[in-house]
Amino acid sequence: MSPVLNRRHLLRLGGATLVVAGSTGIGLPALAANTVTADLVVYGATSAGIVAAVQMRRMGRTALILEPGQHVGGLTTGGLGYTDSGTSASIGGIAGEFYRRVHAKYHGNTVTPDSPMRLVFEPHVAAEVFDDLLAEHGVPVYLGVRLAQVVRAGNRITALTTDNGQTFAGPMFVDATYEGDLMAKAGVSYALGREANTVYGETINGVQLRTGHQFTRPVDPYVTPGVPASGLLPGISAAPVAPNGTGDGLIQAYNFRMCLTKAADRIPFPKPAGYDPADYELLLRYVQAGFTGPFFTTQGVGNGKTDSNNHGAFSTDFIGANYTYPTASPAVRESIVAEHRTYQQGLMWFLANDPRLPASIRTSTAAWGLAADEFTATGGWPPQLYVREARRMVSAYVVTERDCRGRVRVADSVGLASYTMDSHNCQRVVVDGVVKNEGDVQVGVPGPYPISYRAIVPTEAQCANLFVPVCLSASHIAYGSVRMEPVFMILAQSAATAAKLALDAGGPVQQVNVTALQARLRQDGQHLQWPPAIDGEIVVDNASASVTRAGTWLSSSHVGGYWGVDYEHDDNTGKGVNRLRFTPSLPAAGSYAVSLRWTADPNRASNVPVDVVHGGGVTTRTVDQRGSGGQWVPLGTYAFAAGTAGSVLIRTEGTDGYVVADAARFVPA
Repeated sequence: MSPVLNRRHLLRLGGATLVVAGSTGIGLPALAANTVTADLVVYGATSAGIVAAVQMRRMGRTALILEPGQHVGGLTTGGLGYTDSGTSASIGGIAGEFYRRVHAKYHGNTVTPDSPMRLVFEPHVAAEVFDDLLAEHGVPVYLGVRLAQVVRAGNRITALTTDNGQTFAGPMFVDATYEGDLMAKAGVSYALGREANTVYGETINGVQLRTGHQFTRPVDPYVTPGVPASGLLPGISAAPVAPNGTGDGLIQAYNFRMCLTKAADRIPFPKPAGYDPADYELLLRYVQAGFTGPFFTTQGVGNGKTDSNNHGAFSTDFIGANYTYPTASPAVRESIVAEHRTYQQGLMWFLANDPRLPASIRTSTAAWGLAADEFTATGGWPPQLYVREARRMVSAYVVTERDCRGRVRVADSVGLASYTMDSHNCQRVVVDGVVKNEGDVQVGVPGPYPISYRAIVPTEAQCANLFVPVCLSASHIAYGSVRMEPVFMILAQSAATAAKLALDAGGPVQQVNVTALQARLRQDGQHLQWPPAIDGEIVVDNASASVTRAGTWLSSSHVGGYWGVDYEHDDNTGKGVNRLRFTPSLPAAGSYAVSLRWTADPNRASNVPVDVVHGGGVTTRTVDQRGSGGQWVPLGTYAFAAGTAGSVLIRTEGTDGYVVADAARFVPA
């Protein structure tokens, strides 16, 4: 192995590889001891693990990272370069800094809190940014050290022992793995698979036979078409499909996020050992039924490269092949990863070479190949399997669909999530004699929503000094929204901040002063509510008691971007009769900037009259609700008396579409 790797020095200790990033961290003599100590011991060199360690160093404490494999950066450096971000403006703290550093790598600009973010990038660029962060903060990273034992004293972890015989001790621990291995070995409760809708009062959990990433043409599932007795083609379950909303132990599918290119030096798709064309017979039949693609995504990430993901009914997701992965032994996991690699490499070989496919499909696929300058240690193939979901902690607070939809908003927020509730397919089944996929859910959220501090810590009785920012406490369908790399980084920074406060207080992590925690997080650039709070702002939501109405107004949450739990509309009827007034209670007389919020859609009215009642009289503005949705639209600055004399009135006379009433905001000017 080379003695130098991106300014990080490699040291072999007991069969492990240690990456010492820079010289400002723990000294080499301490690292060479059989027992290594740090204030924060992080298990998992994912993006979350790196951010947790960096934050602890920034707060003046020591930290180290243990990684059971050889890859640093998780999915962020493992091919997922087309970031699933939701509302990117809600990404703050070190996560936002990471994406600003990515932008700077491409453009050479100085990184400031206001510099641009770049959320689309090549894998090696993400790796360089993480290398920089580790080096600047002197964070040692141990590679190839797998957790063997958790040492406890009462309800606290005191040390971790790894399979090479080393011990890593400290007062605080973070499980940053995608699998939740430290959490499980520490005896923390967790869930696997999908809950029934009835468990948490949800609507899109459990079995979901829907239309997304579904076969759009009938395809026979039997080895001998039309003959059930001949058996099913590979990957198809013989189990009957349970009713929608039924819970089970199935896991959404995994794949690899490939970095592809059409460059002349591309690596042709390899034919893997163990390739079996029978594994793709179902896809062949789908093509013969008339499907022409696409078979995978080709989202560009820069310099002619892609982040290529699953797309459609039969693609890079190895549906049904990962059910045992979350709790499997290391050896079994390695075999599952190898099976996924063989399946996906075989799929790409099949699409590019099988003579039974139309020439157009073979030619268009073969025009792509693996990027020669990415993942050079593994022949251009990504080293990180996309473990979309494994164990999920069950703690004092479980994030559910209600959080995602904004129907509940926790007060102990330590970060925001905003991506669609997204579950990939969980099984391939037979319905009425044809093959169907089951499990795909893609349901949007109205906007960024807060994640409870209680969801990233176990209950105190189970463990008083552990944080779980990746396999956090969430239902299956809510985890489908939370499980994004920016969110993992956000929650990891919050976890490390809380760890420092718990150390200072000498108490369990569950008793950290959340107000103090939130104050420090805001100081470090985290966003804890959305839209971000403005000092002195007063928001009157449509659900506020001070709202008065005339005529008929209907509640809805169909179009995202609303404030609170819903918005109201006039049903495009009762024009001139339907009116709605937002009345604030202003604490002092003075000038206030007034804004209005709505959700936009082409069916909205473009000419909604809005009356601002203020100290100088009434000012009428006209707003176009076909655009500018999900944001505060200024109506002007006006003088108001203290109390409830001022208001904003939405009228409907003469309007040419649906009129929406969501919220009004008053900010001292």
